[in-house]
Amino acid sequence: VKDLDDVTGAPTRFGSRAYPDYLGRAQTPLVNAYLGLGVVSLGKSTTPEFGLSATTEPVSTGATRNPWNTDYSPGGSSGGAAALVAAGVVPVAHASDGGGSIRIPASCCGNVGLKVSRTRFPQSRPSAGPIALSVHGVQTRTVRDTAAVLAAMELPPEESGLPPVGLVSAPSPKRLKMALVTKGLRDAPVNGDVMAALESVAALCADLGHTVEPFALPLDPGLEDDFLLYWAAIAGGAVSFWESQSALARDEAYFEKFTLGLAGLHEANQADLAGAVGRLQEAAAAIAGIFTQYDAILSPVVAAPPPEIGYLDGALDYATLKERLFDYVQFPSFYNVAGNPAISLPLSMSSGGLPIGAMFAATEGDERTLLELSYELEEASPWAGRRPAVFG
Repeated sequence: VKDLDDVTGAPTRFGSRAYPDYLGRAQTPLVNAYLGLGVVSLGKSTTPEFGLSATTEPVSTGATRNPWNTDYSPGGSSGGAAALVAAGVVPVAHASDGGGSIRIPASCCGNVGLKVSRTRFPQSRPSAGPIALSVHGVQTRTVRDTAAVLAAMELPPEESGLPPVGLVSAPSPKRLKMALVTKGLRDAPVNGDVMAALESVAALCADLGHTVEPFALPLDPGLEDDFLLYWAAIAGGAVSFWESQSALARDEAYFEKFTLGLAGLHEANQADLAGAVGRLQEAAAAIAGIFTQYDAILSPVVAAPPPEIGYLDGALDYATLKERLFDYVQFPSFYNVAGNPAISLPLSMSSGGLPIGAMFAATEGDERTLLELSYELEEASPWAGRRPAVFG
């Protein structure tokens, strides 16, 4: 279980030095649902502080490393889960995704990582804001395992408000119309290996009979700042809650520079938050409109292969880490804003021997299309035999 959720009697650290002695007091319905599948939990998986980063290198525990090459990051924030699955320690691991945190580590570690629609699964706690960014899911190595977990975990339609998916077990003969997106939220370069991988996946989809058309997302570049401010509110809430419970003052003895920077951004710009929320909701409507024209969107997951350990280190100063993160994470977060399902598939490798995922997104509630397409691509370009040397 990712170490942002309580398991009764087990430590919960939230990837932070601020919680050295906290024990889980009550499992949430989410954790009960996972353990109710009949699986056995081996413990907690590592996460960056409060799940706020796209790598898993918290100051509290040190770096979690990529099984394909331990000089590199496994991604984040579900980096511990992804590393355990990629290394063959477990076949499935709990993960969560508030801005790419299932899909990014799946891309980095060569796993299958599905972010479900906003209300598809039980949640661990009510959303603290007007836009529920985070959903829960798993890291796996196969489409079959991801599909099985979804079928077992999905809420009934009267609770989710979504059409049921059920157990998806094979490709569909339906051919899709896909939008090919090569530019994310900022005008920053996309790594050559990532672009080559994307072009290869687009060509594979076309060879399979799908229609693939270049497409520019109708999103204002300022959406990045709006998302950052909303993300900062999560950090601000975590720090403020800790202060209220501990009666201590925040400082770098307890929190990383990036967390403190985000909390400070939130506090300095609270008057702008309502406007940011409104613009994010407008962007969600624009994304929904894309699926009146297309069945799926194909894009990179992140703008580069896994970075070296240290490049996104939690000990870096806030300004440096913020810029590096937003150059790297240009593609996944708007699907959290909109609530769409999106999946990372391990279809490519970099010239340096590291995994590169391809991301497919569909309209809200249409995980079936993504899973059927994923089965087809898994058959056409199998990855089961591609494993890191440390695979258990």
